[in-house]
Amino acid sequence: MFDIYTLGKNAKKAAANLLNTSEEKRNKTLITSAKLLRENKEYLIAENNFDIISAKEKGMSDAFIDRLTLNEKVIEGMAIGLEQVATLKAPLDKVVYNYSNPEQDIAVEKVTVPFGVVGIIYESRPNVTADAFALCFKTANAVILKGGSDSLRSNVAIVKVIKQALKQEGVDENAISVIEDTSRQTTTEFMKMNKYVDLLIPRGGASLIKAAVENSTIPIIETGTGNCHIYIDKSVKNGMAKDVVFNAKTQRYSVCNACESLVIHSAVLERELPEIANRLLEKQVEIRADERAYEVIKDYPFVKKATEEDFYTEYGGAIISVKTVDGLEEAIAHINEHSTRHSESILTEDEKSAEKFMKEIDSSSVYHNASTRFTDGFVFGLGAEIGISTQKLHARGPMGLDALVTSKYLIKGNGSVRK
Repeated sequence: MFDIYTLGKNAKKAAANLLNTSEEKRNKTLITSAKLLRENKEYLIAENNFDIISAKEKGMSDAFIDRLTLNEKVIEGMAIGLEQVATLKAPLDKVVYNYSNPEQDIAVEKVTVPFGVVGIIYESRPNVTADAFALCFKTANAVILKGGSDSLRSNVAIVKVIKQALKQEGVDENAISVIEDTSRQTTTEFMKMNKYVDLLIPRGGASLIKAAVENSTIPIIETGTGNCHIYIDKSVKNGMAKDVVFNAKTQRYSVCNACESLVIHSAVLERELPEIANRLLEKQVEIRADERAYEVIKDYPFVKKATEEDFYTEYGGAIISVKTVDGLEEAIAHINEHSTRHSESILTEDEKSAEKFMKEIDSSSVYHNASTRFTDGFVFGLGAEIGISTQKLHARGPMGLDALVTSKYLIKGNGSVRK
């Protein structure tokens, strides 16, 4: 019978063991894990296929199936990610502060240390299983994974292969574990295991994040939801907007850094919006436009009038909202009201407008003349990514290794007593 608390206890012991596992050994284990993922790709794809068949029977969207799919390319990407993390320097045992107090006869150091046990709840992205393990293991954290029911067989298969690598290298296999009971009750129990889990990272849609915030007794980092905006300023360079918006919206619909909302200055509405609509028509993207924008492109296919709810929505599919504004201040106010604090961009040749936008937009990643699709740990030079934090405490934006360590003070005395 499945016992989540035994799993938690085992993970806690594994975390203690990892404190005495050298970085060299952890690196070798990551490389072995990558090797075994490649060698077991047929097994992984076969197990994933069960999940895909089930998802199709449930009528899940193409975007959902895309997130769920494991193929040779995805598995190779997982393996490369493990190898890349192995080449990075773990941000552990770094002295970030030191102080000598001769009056009290003590010396103080603040050093970086692992969290201990990291819990990750995620939806329908089995590649997250390998990425999460790589980053947690590199930083000497044990990890407990709770994927969605739709990707259960895939996640279990990946963990099984990684455990083989751990065993082969003589490392505690409980450094990674997966919760196979997908019931809501077990998920809620997991969120309250603060005795065994030191940090919880939910990765997924708004409902998952909301459930974690409302139920968890474990400190959490909110990640994932991305109602990302692109603002087209009146000083935008001719020809730029249609290409940037097309990339940000259509390169991959299912990712959290895809553009969901377009904000456009009224002075360039009639010039820019038809060009954008023509590009989006190539992928049959539905445009949900406010009144002024609708009048400009109402004769185009796939155009509807927007509701207020549309401006708050992360679609995760071939839909984009359009809001017309009369100035930069209005654009900033609209975006700060409707965004999920993920990624926003301004397209403009006016440097002062760009500076104001980048200063006042309250999101984790803010762009000038670029697609929002760049918000990614690999692109930012962080190696593999544990998630993209949309909150402000501890970590913000793409989270790499540095986000998975905390700190403690080490104080040395000489029989010292407080004076």
